[in-house]
Amino acid sequence: MSGVRSQDGTRIACERSGSGPPIIIVDGALCSRAFGPSPKLAPLLAQHFTVITYDRRGRGASGDAPQYSAEREVEDIAALIQEAGGGVSLLGLSSGGALALEAAASGLSVDRVIAYEPPYVDVNGQGGGAAHEPRLKQLLAEGDRGGAVKYFMKDMVGAPSAMVVMMRMMPWIWRKLQAVAHTLPYDAAVMSEFRIPLVRFATIRRPTLVMNGSKTDPRLRTAARAITEVVPGARYRELPGQTHNVKPQVLVPAVVEFASARR
Repeated sequence: MSGVRSQDGTRIACERSGSGPPIIIVDGALCSRAFGPSPKLAPLLAQHFTVITYDRRGRGASGDAPQYSAEREVEDIAALIQEAGGGVSLLGLSSGGALALEAAASGLSVDRVIAYEPPYVDVNGQGGGAAHEPRLKQLLAEGDRGGAVKYFMKDMVGAPSAMVVMMRMMPWIWRKLQAVAHTLPYDAAVMSEFRIPLVRFATIRRPTLVMNGSKTDPRLRTAARAITEVVPGARYRELPGQTHNVKPQVLVPAVVEFASARR
């Protein structure tokens, strides 16, 4: 399983490992099969599931299209589900959690949805989330990939300035972030102005688990709880000692427990 064709013809690179019920890891911004949580998560999950990791469109070995829409990313997941034989669980991290929830709301053949800290930081509609996507597009149109990554980390994620400086001092990492900076507006689009699509998520009819870390940004905790209240029958769980950068050895047991439980 080296790749699938999405509905619009875009090739989505993917790989399979392990055995058991299928689970697809949906990465957040800037991440891919080779960079971010997936390389450490997949081997642990593969002890319990058939794990499918993939490069979201525009990243890694996956293709892209001239025009982007979040619907195309849902179609990418649909192609992966078809290849897996249907009835998969989705594990989405950060904005990948929002995409996993949207896939479930779109009626795909999803068995369960697990979302870790979807960054809906504009819960009350006063956080300026609507400005993020245009600003990212402006920076990229100016050719300022580094500026787009910096804006994402500092202004959108809220990372300390010292952390951004430190990342820039590690050129082997900074180059990887800049290489996929053009996909940052994709994540902003998926996040629907960083406000929870309440009516949309209320239509989800799949077992859903929404999690956050106990040491995370309070806005992410608020968002996780709010999503749980919106999705019918959803469960909420807080992982002790975790931040947005959750440790795989802490996340995996919670995933296994929920995805393996009887309905």
